[in-house]
Amino acid sequence: MFAKRIVVPLSVLTVGSAAAIAGVLNADAAEATACSVSYAVPSQWGTGFTGDIKITNSGGTAVEGWKLGFGFPAGQKLAGGWNGVFTQTGAQVTVADTGWNRTIAPGGQATVGFNGVWSGTNTAPTTFTLNGVTCTGGVPASSTPSAAASVAPTASATPTKTVSASPSKTVSATPTKTVSASASPAVTKGAENCTDFAALVRGKFWVNNNVWGKADGTGSQCVWENGLTGDSLSWGTSWTWAGDNTKVKSYASSVLGWHWGWKVPSGTGLPVRLSAGKPVTTNWNFQVTQNSGGVMNVAYDLWLHDKANPDWPDNPTDEVMVWLYKSGGAGPVGTKQATVSIGGATWDLYRGNIGWEVYSFVRTSNTSAAGLDLTDFTDELVARKWLAETKYLSSVQAGTEIFTGSGRLDTTAYSVQVG
Repeated sequence: MFAKRIVVPLSVLTVGSAAAIAGVLNADAAEATACSVSYAVPSQWGTGFTGDIKITNSGGTAVEGWKLGFGFPAGQKLAGGWNGVFTQTGAQVTVADTGWNRTIAPGGQATVGFNGVWSGTNTAPTTFTLNGVTCTGGVPASSTPSAAASVAPTASATPTKTVSASPSKTVSATPTKTVSASASPAVTKGAENCTDFAALVRGKFWVNNNVWGKADGTGSQCVWENGLTGDSLSWGTSWTWAGDNTKVKSYASSVLGWHWGWKVPSGTGLPVRLSAGKPVTTNWNFQVTQNSGGVMNVAYDLWLHDKANPDWPDNPTDEVMVWLYKSGGAGPVGTKQATVSIGGATWDLYRGNIGWEVYSFVRTSNTSAAGLDLTDFTDELVARKWLAETKYLSSVQAGTEIFTGSGRLDTTAYSVQVG
């Protein structure tokens, strides 16, 4: 999962190192398909940890539908996963494809991730099977997570591949109110923090240096916060990422509410049930500077649960993204379903699944200033009977997904008010 590795024996494999197992996918065929599995722990905190798994088809035949199996050797427990359907029985874990990622082309990869619980030791699994056939081989290692990475897990359901929009019927939404964006105050840039998964708490918000997809590329990212003006946060991020331009490397963001746990346990106004009819008004003024051509977007990310008090083990049931800006051909997970009019702008609506439902509203023209009621977007999904109004909105995030390239995002003013 990391760019630089060294080969070490299994007996010295430690937390944060990657176990790669290479072998045979189909032992019955003379021209057996080779496969490899990489396992890494990019972050660990208290009794929890985040795991990344990469499955590589190094043979000449495509894998159509897959199921990965492995055992936790030290009693670890699965809390939830993404980009796959996870189940655990005793120590044994099974991960099945989600449908959209069922095919692994020759030379291609499928990447999944999860949150887990550990005690005593957090030893890495040593044996993996793919569709019932054992993969075996050498064990490369990577760097151990730094102590500063011991924060709440920072997994995100952002897309792992770019999907082109297909022509579809245009559906008009009921006209909704427009919330005006506020003016941008002058700010002084704060100190940078370039630690992976750094959390900068300011009032009810926290800035998350989320590099959840860094294993799919090389590079780095920094964040900073410039302080609050009233209820308005100023913050920024800079990045340099290379690698697969169809996979997200990072989502630096301002977080209000839940993100696999609670950094700020009160004062956010969240969670709130959709049926309560409370508005979630937001203003966001930002500037994008791209030093080199790349693939990226600037978007809100909303998380929903079917319970009123989700904690860090609780995966969301639904995710709603609202894209304000994109470049380099970035596209959301899923397929285009409609074009709608919300908040005085036109949006292409996509629907997909990565272990939970993902809905993406992609603005048909870029903007760097938004004044929106985010419930207008969830109302659209409720009206289509895709989203139940019994669900709880647990998190509102605003940030930039980076696939590749170099640049920075400066948020001069950002606010969210629930109710």
